[in-house]
Amino acid sequence: MNGTFYANLRTVYDVIGFHGWQRPDHVAVICEDRRVTYGELARWSNRTANALRARGVRPGDRVAYLGKESERYYEVLFACAIAGAVVVPINWRLTPAEIHHILLDSGTTVLFADDVTVTDGLHGLPELRHVVPIAALPEWRGADDTDSDPTWSPDHPAAQVYTSGTTGNPKGVVLAHRSFFAVKAALAAAELDWIDWRADDVSLIGIPGFHIGGLWWSIQGFGAGITMVSVPVFAGNQAVRLVRELGITTACVVPAQMQMMLAPPRPRREDFTTLRKVVYGGSPISEALLARCLDTFDCELAQIYGLSESGNTAVCLPPSEHVVGSARMRAAGRPYPGVDVKIVDRDGDVLPPGAVGEVCLRSPAAMLEYWGLPEATAETLVDGWLHTGDAGFLDDGYLFIQDRIKDTIIVAGENVYPAEIENALAAHPDVLEVAAVGVPSAHWGEVVHCFVVPRAGASVETRSLTGFLRGRIADFKLPSSYELLDALPRNPSGKILRRELRERFWQHLDRRVA
Repeated sequence: MNGTFYANLRTVYDVIGFHGWQRPDHVAVICEDRRVTYGELARWSNRTANALRARGVRPGDRVAYLGKESERYYEVLFACAIAGAVVVPINWRLTPAEIHHILLDSGTTVLFADDVTVTDGLHGLPELRHVVPIAALPEWRGADDTDSDPTWSPDHPAAQVYTSGTTGNPKGVVLAHRSFFAVKAALAAAELDWIDWRADDVSLIGIPGFHIGGLWWSIQGFGAGITMVSVPVFAGNQAVRLVRELGITTACVVPAQMQMMLAPPRPRREDFTTLRKVVYGGSPISEALLARCLDTFDCELAQIYGLSESGNTAVCLPPSEHVVGSARMRAAGRPYPGVDVKIVDRDGDVLPPGAVGEVCLRSPAAMLEYWGLPEATAETLVDGWLHTGDAGFLDDGYLFIQDRIKDTIIVAGENVYPAEIENALAAHPDVLEVAAVGVPSAHWGEVVHCFVVPRAGASVETRSLTGFLRGRIADFKLPSSYELLDALPRNPSGKILRRELRERFWQHLDRRVA
């Protein structure tokens, strides 16, 4: 395996303690025009950990971070690991009511916030004792950088990540330290370079740190002792510039960000000469976009599939399988060593290859629990198997995702998965993005309605889209109607907000399914 792996690093604390000593002068984080070495990050993290302890934070207490990406986020992350606290990263785009829910649900004791005014009017938070402006963190933490050398178990909770909350209140997914090291260890043991790190890598953190993908990716890079590039807010043209100017070699992004990087003014291959690998996931990707990325980035691509509850990635489509025209390009991938996948029906019975059912995962990186929700935990984690809520099938050991089970459209008794329609329509030369949802029909129960975002400067005639799709998908899957949009609504992780798209069609009905 051509890569950098330290088997002695098994907790988030181990990472900063080891590299702060091993590579103190190597740049750990670049954010805007600021560069922080591993030695500096280790000292700052120890000081913040000691400040947390001095203010009564105990092992297992929740400490929240509400702010844009910066070196301060990773200082708080490592400080929590040193103090034994659990970091709770919060999406800074949330409304005050949504932030209040997370702070109350988690029982957060200390909140680090970019803008402390966001907490104005937030009452009824009995556990919250300190609100610290992130800009004031250097003064707040003081000068005590004593290393206490804690000995937390890999099973000790490290992070509590809240699900995106596209339906109902978000749940707190509690992840142990092991969740961030299990995949790396499995790949190293099997000598696989599906996802690898090299000592001179410079890696872009494209996914926000309040998302499991961004948190996981950053810890992978820090674990390898490489330089991580943090951006407060992702922008496609900025990402291209950073690749070119900083010599970025690896990146972790969602498909929507890949689309942004290829948007006009369209970059050239020469902009990506240092890029050797892009890891992507978090939402479905069209074959047309994949082909464009392979051509323009001219580097290895690795697709990952997983969810917050699985500790991020559980399945990978390695670079060797990214061959334009290959049926494997439609797969999510195959499980990592030590990870098992099965497909079950509604009764929990295992289905044969090719049959669509719910995807279940068994992974050493899986969550400990949903915080404070034992019944929801028991429904999701059954005998060690994580029920994902995703619909898919297995073929020759490869997992193919059809869609979220809750997004299945049932047309006259036939199951239709939006991803099938979206992938087909994304190949249309004038279509930039597309989302398919089910809408009520008195005759068929549900029919397919497509939201289409045209490419810049293109004129899309919706009447021609059905003709384009005919022959590419079965007739019963053809959309009954189309709607042109300037952009699709997405959450900060890049996932399409289907519930928002469906809402106006179903709001007058008591039941939201046909």
